[in-house]
Amino acid sequence: MNVVILQPSYIPWRGYFDQIRRADLFIFYDDVQYDKHGWRNRNQIKTAQGRQWLTIPVHSKGVTEGIPINQVKIDWSKPWAGNHLKALTFAYKKTPYFAAYAPWLDSVYNRREDLLADFTIWLTIEIAREIGISHTQFMRSSEIPNITGQKTDRLIQILRHAGAAHYISGPAAKDYIESEKFDAAGITLEFMEYNYPEYPQLHPPYDPYITILDLMFMTGSRALEYFPSALLKPPSFAKHPRGTAAGARESLPVSTEEK
Repeated sequence: MNVVILQPSYIPWRGYFDQIRRADLFIFYDDVQYDKHGWRNRNQIKTAQGRQWLTIPVHSKGVTEGIPINQVKIDWSKPWAGNHLKALTFAYKKTPYFAAYAPWLDSVYNRREDLLADFTIWLTIEIAREIGISHTQFMRSSEIPNITGQKTDRLIQILRHAGAAHYISGPAAKDYIESEKFDAAGITLEFMEYNYPEYPQLHPPYDPYITILDLMFMTGSRALEYFPSALLKPPSFAKHPRGTAAGARESLPVSTEEK
């Protein structure tokens, strides 16, 4: 079984969903310390003026004291949901598939979760299914009992509990992960390589490091064609009918990894 363990994030970039696509089981690492200036509650969209941050406000109590991600609360005294919806609409209303996804996007920002992780985890799974990743199963690390230790030891305990044979990690972990402990546990280790084909964007220059929503609004049901080993044919930038969000998903490409 291929397993990925990553902290939950808000509308992550394509590389995050590539790891989801490669996993049989994706574990949201939600019971580790919240990083105040990370990606847990924010991400970037692409506008005519360049990148723009979208940030979910959270209550500061406990955040500076190292509380776990799954205890961080959204600050609903600020109208962030409406502001994010307006920003996305303004930035992407002229893209080929924004109209198809607009009803779904409205439903996303009409939710009112108390906890940040509850919202971002739900939304990440929603997006994965929207772009056609249907085989991956999900769970939270906080659901696993009696996990102790730090860093690599803790990861291996989680992987053993999940029955993992193969662990897929982000490349940044090469600097600190103890690979010999994976050898001892009988779990093979792979580091991601983020090499992705370009896709059309509204505003040059091309920027690959923004939210997955940009790819969805630009390519619709063809989003997975812009993932490694899922690029079944050269991209065609011909116009496609917008239709409805459900209709846009009818012709989802099949990943070569699933054949």
